[in-house]
Amino acid sequence: MAFVTGLLLIDAPASALNNLGAIPGEREDNTVGVKMITTKAGNFPYVSAQAFRYWLRTTLEQRVPEWKASPIFREEKIAYTDANPIRYWDDDIFGYMRAPGKSDTAKKSREQMTMLDEATPVQDTITRASPLRVSTLVSIAPVNPTNDFGVMSRHEGNPVPHEHQFYRATLKGLFSLDLWSCGTFSYRNRTGFRNLDEERVRIISDYRGAEHLEAEKSYRLPKAERLARVKALFTGMAQLEGGAKQTLHYTDVSPALVIFAVTKGGNHIFHHTVGANRAGLPEIKIDALREALRVFADGILSPVYVGWVKGYLDEARAAFEQFVTEHNERAAEHGLPQIALSHPREAFLTFVAACDEHPEWLD
Repeated sequence: MAFVTGLLLIDAPASALNNLGAIPGEREDNTVGVKMITTKAGNFPYVSAQAFRYWLRTTLEQRVPEWKASPIFREEKIAYTDANPIRYWDDDIFGYMRAPGKSDTAKKSREQMTMLDEATPVQDTITRASPLRVSTLVSIAPVNPTNDFGVMSRHEGNPVPHEHQFYRATLKGLFSLDLWSCGTFSYRNRTGFRNLDEERVRIISDYRGAEHLEAEKSYRLPKAERLARVKALFTGMAQLEGGAKQTLHYTDVSPALVIFAVTKGGNHIFHHTVGANRAGLPEIKIDALREALRVFADGILSPVYVGWVKGYLDEARAAFEQFVTEHNERAAEHGLPQIALSHPREAFLTFVAACDEHPEWLD
């Protein structure tokens, strides 16, 4: 089983990318705070994994024409997608949970929704763990958020005060895509493993080119379609957009730096290669990366793709370029993977192109 394993940095120079709402006890009742992890070392602003996944899903829907998003249905207090990973790429990559409500109000609600006539029927609970795993995006160093005070005064009478927090930080996040699971769906009758019910088994049984993995109680889509979904996902990563408070704190959330590779295991081999120096600024730990490439050389199936925006940490990039040159000169001799250094967008798109040359990554 192979995984796309990587990390990314988002440069947030004066941002409020994920907020928690009003802060009780502040001097203004409508003070809006940012999400933070509070520790003895200080406050670490963060963007929730849910928010990051929302950015990516929205980017895919808006920027990747071939992406097939799943429709969303609403019943009283619950909402769910169609839970049809055969048809919708969104349900395949991001997972789902869908169960028919058993209460009288839920049944009545469904009867009144004409939109549900278009939904794939479901008779029992089905779930799918997302093949795409992402971490919380957390500041690499503690920071003190700034409280920005403002007023609404374009009217007669007293101005209306308001206040919100923002921060200057570098956010680090991890991601991992289980390539084997993409386009592979289980019908095992076990909690958390039943991706397909009888209706969906019937649909995929009639799907041209689908493979029945009887021993694993699973079905698999044709490899060309599975590859198309993986390629579309990383095409979206190359164009990532999103974030709160963009009107007041416009921030480019596309990665300023990304490191990733195709690996045999799902553990994150690059996690400790990027951190903060004593000044709280991002630091690429070359010795840690060198060690990771040596220790896990037999489990790295692709070049190590490094995307680094020129203009971001230029002095550190110059030292890294020297390391890459020296590493690549002796990589083949020592059985180490090559490092491919480019812009983050180019790194993702280079990987997308490589997928066509290495369909075995999905085996």
